[in-house]
Formats: sequence, C-alpha cells, structure tokens
Amino acid sequence: MTTDIQAIQDEAVAGIQAASNERSLEDARVSFLGKKGTLAAASAGMKDLSNEEKPAFGAALNKARAAITQALDSKTLELQQSADKKSVEGIDLTLPARELASGGLHPLTIVKDRAIQILRRMGFALADGPEIETEYHCFDALNTPDDHPARNEKDTFYFDGGKLLRTHTSSVQIRTMENATPPIRIIAPGSAYRRDDVDATHLPVFNQLEGLFVDKDVKLGDLKGTLKYFLQAMFGGETEVRFRPHFFPFTEPSFEIDVKLHVAGQEPKWIEVAGCGMVDPAVFSTISDKRGDQAFDPEHVTGYAFGMGLDRLAMIQWGIKDIRALVENDTRFLSQFA
Repeated sequence: MTTDIQAIQDEAVAGIQAASNERSLEDARVSFLGKKGTLAAASAGMKDLSNEEKPAFGAALNKARAAITQALDSKTLELQQSADKKSVEGIDLTLPARELASGGLHPLTIVKDRAIQILRRMGFALADGPEIETEYHCFDALNTPDDHPARNEKDTFYFDGGKLLRTHTSSVQIRTMENATPPIRIIAPGSAYRRDDVDATHLPVFNQLEGLFVDKDVKLGDLKGTLKYFLQAMFGGETEVRFRPHFFPFTEPSFEIDVKLHVAGQEPKWIEVAGCGMVDPAVFSTISDKRGDQAFDPEHVTGYAFGMGLDRLAMIQWGIKDIRALVENDTRFLSQFA
C-alpha cells in the first residue's frame, strides 16, 4: 500500500511541474488533493489495514500530501513570476515614472478658511449648531412670524415632525445667546438650505457664514466698518463695496451688501454677497424671556449681525460667472485651484 502512495506522489509532482498555466495547475490540485482526488481515494483504504500496517500507511499519506502541497506552492510562485515578467516585456524600466496628479483644496474651502482667518484676527470666535433645526431657533426667535414667506413649505425644507433644514446659520446666533452672556462676538460658517430655483447665482444648498456682535453701545458704524474691512481684506483694497437698505425681520435697520464682480470679457456687475443690520430689540426680548434674566435687555445692550454666501465670495474671488461650477465636480474646473 505504501508503494501505491509513493506512485501517486510521483505522478502528482510530475503533473504539477508540467502545468503551463493557473487553470491546469488548479486541475492538478483537484485531481490529487480534492475530496474525490486520487490521494483521498487511496486514504479510504486505511480502514482495511491491520493495526500494525496503519502507522506506516498514515506516514506515507502525510509525506505524499506534504510533497504535493510543496510542489503546488513552488509551481504557483513560478507561474506568478513568469506572468510578472511578461507584463513588463517591452517596457523601458529606466524611464521616469508618470507624474502623479496632486490634489488641492476646493475653492469653497479656500474661501471659507480665508474668511475665518480674517474674522478671527478681528476678535470673532467660531460657533456651531445643528443643520436640522426647530422652527423656534430658525424663525420664532428671529422675529419671523408664522405668516412670513420664509416659513412657507414651498420655500423651506420641512420634515414631518415639524423640524426643518436650517435656512440660515442665524440659528447658531440664537443658540449662542441662549448659553452665553455679552459681550459676544462669534461667526458661524456652515450649510444652509432653501428651495431656490437653480440658476447662475442660486443653489438649494449653499454655504453661509454669519456673524454676531453683542455688547454695550454697538453702533451701525461698527458694522459697516467691520464688513468693509473684511471684504477689502478678502479681495483687495480697491474692492468696490456698497450697502443698500433692505428689510430683514431680525435686524433694524437692515442692509444688503454688494461687491462688484469682474469676469474676463464681460462688463463688471454688482453681485449681492451679504445681508446685515443692527439686531432688532425684539430678538433680544425673546432671548431674555427664554433665559429668564436681563442679560440681553434691549435697554442695555445692542448688537449687529451679518450673513454672507461663501459661494458668492468664491465667484468674486476668481471671477466665476456661474455658481453651479462649484458643485459639478468637474476636475477640469477644480484643477485650476490645486
């Protein structure tokens, strides 16, 4: 019986060495080591041997299985090396490698980081809040009544439970005032959501940065000086900035801010980048009622707030004429900023 095992081993090793590819090698493995292979069939005969013959027969089986397995491993390595060699035939390995494309920051990230750096140097601290908000933090606390158009389901993304995707990061200002006392000087960058029609200057999801300064004797001149300095620090000292009277429920007086956009080959045009104003006393009164103290008594504190679209700032920074280019993930466009 041990002689038969040796014959199987010799036959298997020879068949493995003769394999010319991975498929024929796998066929050889199955033929000799598979559940229905030659070695398995031979081992089934052990039950017919006497107790004296079984040890020698078992040792021969183990030896054969080890020899066949080693032959398979050696042949597998040989075939892999041969395939690797063929894969580089005709290639000059001394040629320099192709240059790998380098990544870079998205233009919106560049603008956001730049804006934060400027405002941090002016004394503003970063604040954050949830993107899924309550109506109170998004509207009620900001002096926006139930019949205001912003609360229309056609203008805002509502959930079944009454919560909504925040329409501005002004909700962060409310949450900050609920948990801190004046003086407060914060900025809140983040995403905002509105059901705007998509066009060259509007997206339903956009990036916003809002600011709030509350203290004693804060004046409108402080607001205008802060934002004019900020915009000229962003785009250069010659940047043209204008303030237009506007209406916001949570500020009084209120303004929209325009910056002149220069696009190569086109006439310069004004583009709205921010809204701002002095915090309406009604907002401070709501906060005081919520807190149950007089920390934000409108008789003793004043403040200003502003909000700007980072997407619009990017358009002005690089003369981008269509806001959709910032979200289309076209690497030909984005590679300009890498």
